[in-house]
Order: sequence, then structure tokens, then C-alpha cells
Amino acid sequence: MTAARHPFAGGPGLWSWRSLRWKIAALVIAASCGVALAVGGLVHQATAKRFQNETQDRTREALESSVAEYHRNGGVPPGDTEEIPPELLRLVKDANGVALWYDETQRDGPWLWAAQPVDGGEILGVMMHVGTEERELAALDRTIIKVSGTTLLVIVPLSVLLTELLSRRLRHVARTARRIADGELDARTGKGGHDGDEITGIAAAVDSMAQSLQQRLLDEQRFTADVAHELRTPLMGLVTSTELLPDGPATALVRDRVRVLRGLVEDLLEISRLDAGAEASDARFVPVGSVVEASVTRTGEPALTTVVDNRQVSTDPRRLDRIIANLVLNAHRHGGGRVEVRVDGPTVVVRDHGPGFPAALLADGPQRFRTGASERGHGHGLGLTIAVGQARVIGASLELANAPDGGAVAVLRLPDGDRPPD
Repeated sequence: MTAARHPFAGGPGLWSWRSLRWKIAALVIAASCGVALAVGGLVHQATAKRFQNETQDRTREALESSVAEYHRNGGVPPGDTEEIPPELLRLVKDANGVALWYDETQRDGPWLWAAQPVDGGEILGVMMHVGTEERELAALDRTIIKVSGTTLLVIVPLSVLLTELLSRRLRHVARTARRIADGELDARTGKGGHDGDEITGIAAAVDSMAQSLQQRLLDEQRFTADVAHELRTPLMGLVTSTELLPDGPATALVRDRVRVLRGLVEDLLEISRLDAGAEASDARFVPVGSVVEASVTRTGEPALTTVVDNRQVSTDPRRLDRIIANLVLNAHRHGGGRVEVRVDGPTVVVRDHGPGFPAALLADGPQRFRTGASERGHGHGLGLTIAVGQARVIGASLELANAPDGGAVAVLRLPDGDRPPD
């Protein structure tokens, strides 16, 4: 039967941006770039501030020397005094003291000016070239960029490798969970333990869950088999007793209920054998169309059977008969309208014209003792469960769906790899 897709089935591929490995790698790269930018910015600012303070100190010292020489010369300005820019003159007048000004209009780089008023309204000024500091700061920035890039070239592959190791462990746990969900209850991750990281804890939880689920299912199967076996003996006595009753309406009703009870017990026994894996296919080449027609006839229910291709297929005719009978009876009991059976080689389609399968059944598959919806009639919910189990035994697939124009559709696809001998 076509099962519902597990929420964790498949998962993103190796190159998908949704993959955990790339998300973690992107986070590491973003964090590394952020740290590099922050550290580089702090180093740049600190170095630039130090260069600025050193240049200003040297310029102030040069200005003090020029003022001292001015006083020693009796008020004569030093011979190397430059023409003070108008911008600096305005700053000196506004500050009425020492003023500093950066001149970035020169071709050979920026210059730092310092000026102050002296006796007689004279203003002395000196200038200091700061291009060397600017070049050193640019060289420092390039070095920071190179070191950051080299560090990223090392960190990025290591982060991808580390995340791949983590992702591989998670994929192993997901594969094991899918195997368990698909019915392989003895599947284990083998990675659990008392000590380890969070992934080890998840693996241990999956193993514990599988162990508990397997034990519960085994207990349920054992209980079902024990109940069916224990009911079989008194049921046979009850069947014999009903045959001794005189004919009449009450006797007919009792016999009908006993027949239903007997069928229920036989179904429970069959389900217990299917759950325990005790059933094996006895395959041989048979004409599928002929087997299906005979099966529909034995049900005693009307059904329009159409055989398009009556080819021979290697399968177990007894189990195929059981599947078809259950599908036809289920269509009559829980469906509505006419029942149609179509055989096209290894494909058999059984449909009715009732309300269709409920959404829960299509999503989760048939469940014993659950019919899914009241509009599909009442019953034990074992027919489809047995059909799915028998289809699994003979290697066939049983797909359940609803027709666009209404009605339930069951499609049985038999394996058709071999060819019958001439």
C-alpha cells in the first residue's frame, strides 16, 4: 500500500540551502566575518587615534619651538615660516590660542597645521606632513583584510566538515526512524549511550522508542493470537450447537451471528499470522483475469467485472483470491452504488460509487477495528487490513484513493517481472 510520507522522509539534498550543514556553515562564516570586522575596526580606530595623537604632539612641539625661537630673535619670525591658510587664521582668532587644522588639498598627502598668536598681533604657524601615517594605516588595513581572508579560508572548510559529521549522524538517526516507521521494528541506531552530545541523546531516545514500540506491538499481536485461539474451541462448539437447533427465525438469526463471529475469529487469526511474518507466498503462473472473476463470483455479491488483459502472472492465487474478495466485500459493505472490477494484466482496480475512503484512512492506512467514517457503514475494519497484509506477502502494492467523480478506488499491482514458460 502507498504509505503517507513521513515528515522527516528524504530531507534536503547535499547542495540544498535548507541543509543543516550549510546553515551552520553560513552561521560560522557570518560570525567569523563579524568578529573580523569588529576586531579590524577596533584596531584601525585605535591605530588611527594613536597616529593622530602622535602627529598632533609633534606639531605642537614644533610650534612651541618656533614660538621660542621667535622670542629669542626679539620678535623676528623664523625664516622657514609658511604662509598661514585663511581657514587656520579664522580658527586661531576664534580659539584665541593654539589651533590645529588638517590640510588635505595638497598633492603629496595631508598636512597638519598648528598656529597661535604671539606678541604684537603676530600669528605663528607650523605644518607637519602626515602622509607617512596615512600609508602605514592603509598598510595595516590591507594586512587585517589578508589575515581575515586567510582565517576564513581555514575556518570555512573546517566548519563545513564539522557540520557534515553532525549532519551525517542526524541522517543516520532519520534513516533508522524511517525504517521503524515502515515496520522494521528491530532497526536501531546503535549510537545511543549515557554520555555524549545532544545527537547521541536523540539516537538513544529513538532506540528506546523503537524498543518500547516493538514490545507493545508484540504484546498486541500475542494478545490477538491468544484471544483468537482461545475463542476458536468454544466457537466450534457453538457452531455445532446451532446446527442442532430447530429451524425458525430465531435459529436463523443465531446462526447468522455465529457465522459473523466465526469470520471475525478467522480474520483475527489471519492478522496475527500476517503480523508475525508467518505467511509465505506459494507463487505460480495463473491467468489473473480468470482468478479475479472466480473470486468475485465466490463472494456472492454483484460486481461488473471487465478483463482487458488476461495474461499470466506469477503470484499466489489463494492470497490473490483473498485480496480480491476482501476488496469487493468492503466495497459493498462500506461503499455504495455499483461495484466495478477491472483487470488489465497485473493491475486490478476495484471501485465503488459511494462516499469514498475517509481522509484519515488515506493518510494513515487501514487500521483494524476502525472503518474511518460512519457514512461508509459499520464493520470490524479488518478487510482492508488483511488485504494490505496479503498484498505485502505476495510482493504486490495496494493503493487506496478516491475517484474524482466520487467513490473509493483500490488499485492492486502485482509483480510482473517473470514470464510464463511456453
